[in-house]
Amino acid sequence: PQVDSANAGRVLASDAAVFLKKSGLTDLVLGKIWDLADTDGKGILSKQEFFVALRLVACAQNGLDVSLSSLNLPVPPPRFTDTGSPLLLSGTAPSDVPWAVKLEDKAKYDAIFDSLNPVNGLLSGDKVKPVLLNSKLPVDILGRVWELSDIDRDGMLDRDEFAVAMFLVYCALEKEPVPMSLPAALVPPSKRKPISVPGAMPLIPSSASTKESHQPLPPVGILAAKTPLTQ
Repeated sequence: PQVDSANAGRVLASDAAVFLKKSGLTDLVLGKIWDLADTDGKGILSKQEFFVALRLVACAQNGLDVSLSSLNLPVPPPRFTDTGSPLLLSGTAPSDVPWAVKLEDKAKYDAIFDSLNPVNGLLSGDKVKPVLLNSKLPVDILGRVWELSDIDRDGMLDRDEFAVAMFLVYCALEKEPVPMSLPAALVPPSKRKPISVPGAMPLIPSSASTKESHQPLPPVGILAAKTPLTQ
């Protein structure tokens, strides 16, 4: 039901892509999995075909060949890192996931960022808009890119948020669907919630709940100050 929101008994390519990306596999492997599962090439998976895709994800995660012959091999269930859903927790805290923006790309995005004359390390929407429009992507896609990259919802993008926006734009230009909520791997390390005591607090959904709380997180110093210092 998580992927088949319309409950139609089939899964669209765009929904499946967002879901399957959470497996942490490369696009190349996921493309192969999709091709094998979507037997009639219609870009829609039936329930049966979707289960085949999940089995193939599990095979790939366990180092087996992505091929139909692997389907009969015993493998543990596939792992997905979407901290927004308690059903799919795979034990990776968001802080452990490597950032999806590569260092060399980040350097390019930083150069663009600096060329737009940021004020106090922030770019307003007006300054970012021309760069987004320059990509010639549909306005609704660009709106979603902005929504996802303005992580703290202050109407401005800092250096890391701008890198997320650029990353999403380049994904969209490569015909990859822009996700509806920011995957854990795309949240910049600087924006990830500190997990102070392992196991002491539940994992905070990284994407879904940020909309409700508009306040930026208190700096770590404040959190530390709460522990009584007097004997």
